Amino acid sequence: MAGSKTLVLGGTGPAGLCLLRELVFRKHEVVVYARTPSKIPEDLASNPLIEVDRQTVAENPNSRLLTRLSQIVKGDMDDRAAMSPAMAKSSAVISLLGPDVSRDRGIDPTKMAGYYGSCVIPLMREHGVRRILFMGTITISVPEDRWTFFQSMVVGFMRTLASRLYHTMHNIKNTFEKEASDLDWTMFRIAMIPGESDEESWRRDREDGEVFAGMVGEKGWSKSIKRSALARWLVDTVENNDGKWTKKMPAVGKLA
Repeated sequence: MAGSKTLVLGGTGPAGLCLLRELVFRKHEVVVYARTPSKIPEDLASNPLIEVDRQTVAENPNSRLLTRLSQIVKGDMDDRAAMSPAMAKSSAVISLLGPDVSRDRGIDPTKMAGYYGSCVIPLMREHGVRRILFMGTITISVPEDRWTFFQSMVVGFMRTLASRLYHTMHNIKNTFEKEASDLDWTMFRIAMIPGESDEESWRRDREDGEVFAGMVGEKGWSKSIKRSALARWLVDTVENNDGKWTKKMPAVGKLA
């Protein structure tokens, strides 16, 4: 039986930290599964809504860490034994995992899809968790997209000059389409996500206009969205849980 918390993957990057701020701000119970929990900044880790495991406390002996609603679990993405307790506490998963765009040559394009296929998806089934939102990019086109020069340029660039990154995203998409037909998954496609993750920037940027979610090239679509505004949309989508984007791949940007 599924738990009641939201499991966050990729929570130590800038977009992930914005997501944690949004979830805590809206009083969501959260489980953060991270390889390096110490990357979470002190002002967030010391929040009374954040709980960390003993190993993280040992790594940060000077942190003022309190036990409340959220938990940070340390583990590698392919460690099913470590992730299983985190998944057992959760009712939904939000993943901001993505390859390092600065090192295309060092990327195994099958690795991240393998994480989802061998660990995340089976554990969701095992613990009765149906809902997952995971990150993609507009290098993935869907039939409903309208042609834009920008998307064509991005796809061409990635296929020729960053092919490992390109194939990583497509392998993730294919994994969910082929192996997760029984789950309520959504791949949210992004292009550019500027913005900082400190509290002041998060508070300012989360109010940076309305969010567009739909197909590339539709009226209102834009190629950029602040990280904090994206976090707000992700939490809205989990809260609404109306099935609008189930098994779909909306492009998310600031409403033009």
